[in-house]
Amino acid sequence: MTVLVTGGAGFIGSALVRYLVGTGQKVVNIDKLTYAGDLRTLESVANNPSYEFAQIDICSADALAAVFKKHQPTRVFHLAAETHVDRSIDGPLAFAQTNVIGTVTLLQAATTHWERLAPAEQTAFRFLNVSTDEVYGELGDTGLFKETTPYAPNSPYSASKASADHFARAWHRTYGLPTLITNCSNNYGPFQNKEKLIPTVVLSALSGSDIPIYGAGENVRDWLYVDDHVRGLELVAQSGGVGETFNIGGSNELTNIKLVRKICDLLDRLSPRQDGKKYAEQIRFVTDRPGHDARYAIDAEKIKAGLKWAPLEDLETGLEKTIAWYLSNLWWLGELKAPERLGSSLGSNAGQSV
Repeated sequence: MTVLVTGGAGFIGSALVRYLVGTGQKVVNIDKLTYAGDLRTLESVANNPSYEFAQIDICSADALAAVFKKHQPTRVFHLAAETHVDRSIDGPLAFAQTNVIGTVTLLQAATTHWERLAPAEQTAFRFLNVSTDEVYGELGDTGLFKETTPYAPNSPYSASKASADHFARAWHRTYGLPTLITNCSNNYGPFQNKEKLIPTVVLSALSGSDIPIYGAGENVRDWLYVDDHVRGLELVAQSGGVGETFNIGGSNELTNIKLVRKICDLLDRLSPRQDGKKYAEQIRFVTDRPGHDARYAIDAEKIKAGLKWAPLEDLETGLEKTIAWYLSNLWWLGELKAPERLGSSLGSNAGQSV
């Protein structure tokens, strides 16, 4: 069986590729290699005979057709996307192009491939659209996002991902393509792009710079360790019912300010400042992001009960693993200096989602 992963050089995509190759599956990874893609995340599998990479834009119908014809995949995990919320505020058209037009182009290519398969192969084929909890909008102080929660996206990023979800669902209903959808909470772990919250905090702290937090830091997110997420994706593709949606969350709700303070406490213990001060003294509040959703939280009971999935890491264990990894792999963060665009909408990344 050959598995096609789009966006496999990104944070979640690369974790999925490493996991699938580690379980003995043949994986073809296609990625445009934008700012969010980095082949260093895949060095551990780069020379594995079960892994192949092709630099492809999912908006290129001809390139996708060639990939499907050559590799004849049985499953597609679609993760290729523009994912950084702040960037979507400054440049929404790129998000519409990749996340909407790119998804439709990929669905068309997958459908053409699927229609040419033998009946048994058609039955086995799956297209999994990997999405975000942000499509549901925001929650108040109580409640959880369920698979039946109405969509109400509030940023150009989440609007583009909501559109991709709707197209995946429509392709199943209209053309019969065996699609599934997953919506996840905030991922964290090794190899995350340093524009994101946790790497930004670590880099800012270690460089002696201000640690930026949007607004008052009271926005709440549900945190999911990336390796737990990719196990869930494989379970959904393997055993989820065609046309279904599964929410995948870590049940680790925390305000951004509390999360940042946890990171600072871990850094104090694992890599204390030479001057004896605490990293939390570097925390600074910056102007809030436009349309910043107050709270996300996932109800993951469907995947837990139906597919017997459960996270192996809670926030305490997963966060310590993550911070320890960054401290042991400072090359990933690059030069220890203040993150680029610090204080702008793109650089003040506390509170960002997946």
